[in-house]
Amino acid sequence: MKFLFQNLLSHLPLIILWSFAIVTQHTSVVSLPNNETVPAVIVFGDSIVDTGNNNYINTIFKCNFQPYGKDFGGGNQPSGRFSNGITPSDIIASKFGVKNILPAYLDPKLQPQDLLTGVSFASGGSGYDPLTSKSASVLSLADQLEKFREYKSKIEKIVGENRTATIMSKSIYILCTGSNDIANTYSLSPIRRAHYDISAYTDLMTSEATNFLQELYGLGARRIGVIGLPALGCVPSQRTISGGLRRNCSYSENQSAMLFNTKLSTQIDALNRKNSEARLVYLDIYNPLLNMIQNPPAYGFEVANKGCCGTGNIEAGILCNSLTLHICSNTKSYIFWDSFHPTQEAYNVLCSLAFDNKIKDFF
Repeated sequence: MKFLFQNLLSHLPLIILWSFAIVTQHTSVVSLPNNETVPAVIVFGDSIVDTGNNNYINTIFKCNFQPYGKDFGGGNQPSGRFSNGITPSDIIASKFGVKNILPAYLDPKLQPQDLLTGVSFASGGSGYDPLTSKSASVLSLADQLEKFREYKSKIEKIVGENRTATIMSKSIYILCTGSNDIANTYSLSPIRRAHYDISAYTDLMTSEATNFLQELYGLGARRIGVIGLPALGCVPSQRTISGGLRRNCSYSENQSAMLFNTKLSTQIDALNRKNSEARLVYLDIYNPLLNMIQNPPAYGFEVANKGCCGTGNIEAGILCNSLTLHICSNTKSYIFWDSFHPTQEAYNVLCSLAFDNKIKDFF
């Protein structure tokens, strides 16, 4: 049992992958400029935006069990989303007026209409670094892009090449990953640290991100939102692992996240200059989340240093399960659902802060 717990703890940042959630009925449709319409929302990344793909692959990094899904649908419906409700994939699709729930591409129940309006290819546990996904036995960004090519072929069979090209160019794409690279592959494993300092490692991440975005552009994507890393060192699990007896924010992880975000934002600007039709948009979640954690009452919350599930200090993923003895009675007062994932209410605030003022930049 001790070995099992140590093994789980060593993989914790992979198990407790970052994800977003928000109550569907609180998501408002945004006004698009020039009467624009968006045919589909298409998402890549990790558990921030995984809507259930990991349910259908051979990995231990799943969350299709209670108490996950506590507030999804009619309640107590674990869907494979790493939260107590829906994820940013759903939120963004709803904001653009496409649909309220964005399905996982690997869901065998998908219908043609589901494909036409978009899906998530994201896989909890993945990262920019290919080693991150390999270590977790989940879909890498290369795997997700291959699934996207397959998806595009399916769309062409349904509506033809011309209509498919229009859907590809007019849709909103979201890329959201990288937390597991810093929190697990670099911070907890000696493999990368033996060959890279943090500056070189964030260069590797940025290079992988750039290659992915360039390939996606080559496949017809034009309107692409890229979500930066959060304040990783201030989430409850990282406070427990790296914050000392007082569980302070981990300075090194926050610094690493900021370093990568700066490089990513700079590279996005360069890609926009290189590709005249590109509308790549950097979406900052680092500062909004940090502000929420540092001043919870200003955003309607009370608890910011622990999650709702169990002690809130370490439980997440398979450590937050149906046998967990305590679940908080009022998730609305908590920023975090478990030791890594925010509550629906927190995601509602965070998504508005990070996204709403950037809508115009996609057009």
